[in-house]
Amino acid sequence: MFALFFTALFLGFIFNAAPGAVFAETIRQGIRGGFKGALAVQIGSLVGDALWAVLGLTGVGLLLQWDLLRLPIGLAGVLYLLWLAGDAWQEANKEFSIKLAPTNTYSKKALRSGILLSITNPQNIAYWAALGSAMGAIGVSDPTVSHNLIFFTGFMVASFLWSFVCAGLVTQVFQRSQRDWTRLTYRACAIAFLLLAFSSLRNLWSSYVAPQDSVQPPAIHSEP
Repeated sequence: MFALFFTALFLGFIFNAAPGAVFAETIRQGIRGGFKGALAVQIGSLVGDALWAVLGLTGVGLLLQWDLLRLPIGLAGVLYLLWLAGDAWQEANKEFSIKLAPTNTYSKKALRSGILLSITNPQNIAYWAALGSAMGAIGVSDPTVSHNLIFFTGFMVASFLWSFVCAGLVTQVFQRSQRDWTRLTYRACAIAFLLLAFSSLRNLWSSYVAPQDSVQPPAIHSEP
């Protein structure tokens, strides 16, 4: 059981530390909202992580059929990334002072962004669909409810701890930057969102459209 917990803990840190849309949004919101803004994005992403973890560990994903589920979620994720790219670019062009907001405006917006980015990330589906091999590697070939609960607990503990670590790092590195550097960071985030959107769209195209185009009709042999 301890091996299972620490395996989930390790995989949780790897999963959350991988750079992606959530990290870019953490930087963007952390510049304006400080530690609370950055943390709100990370905490919001835990909602989506927990959702996909429950679906993956309980086997509900198999009942929903992965291919049918990934397409609409992937398209929603692409649209949201494109919206974030445009929003970040517009924010970079505005005149603003780098001061923390006295209200919870940025925290609420950051929390909502974290939730949507995590829920609409099709990579979460693939990640949890492949976790059976991770359990099998440590001798859990037929996981029970207790195994799933331990794995889920380890993963969420890692995700929760990483939320504070990431928010703290982002605040220390980016929030104290000068105005020109902040604008450049916002534009970099916008480009990152745009590239991630195109990458997701390309993956969807190769998964659903390209295989159908590559199917050749059977050859028709004429009678001699």
